Amino acid sequence: MSPDGLALIGPLGFDALRAAGWVVDAVGGLTLGADPVSYAIAYASALAAAPIRAFTVRKEAKAHGTGRLIEGPFREGDHVAVVEDVITTGGSALRAAEAIRAGGGVVVGVLALVDREEGGREALEGAGLPVLALARAADIVARLPLA
Repeated sequence: MSPDGLALIGPLGFDALRAAGWVVDAVGGLTLGADPVSYAIAYASALAAAPIRAFTVRKEAKAHGTGRLIEGPFREGDHVAVVEDVITTGGSALRAAEAIRAGGGVVVGVLALVDREEGGREALEGAGLPVLALARAADIVARLPLA
């Protein structure tokens, strides 16, 4: 959630979507991990004059207020990239995809900052969701200084 992190992640995520050829109207995922990443991508898309809206998926609908599971400018019919900070089991992304589909959205795939390489990618791909990861756990470990 730091300014430097948002300035780095937003353009990287936006560029990854474009490079993959994913045409999306909106990005979002299960709160809280997906929120800053989604908002950073939306901001980067506005700077590139190719706006992508960001939304958040609640873990459960609130009993008061709108009572919605999805908050923000999500619209029925939107083509969406589910956003994750890290993929471990894939469960959060699958929950978000289910809520998005129930709300009338079309899930194009899952964009993650880090794939922890613990079976989540395989679970998502097994459910028919393509996965883009900006980094893998092995990439990060390979860059750590030796102790």
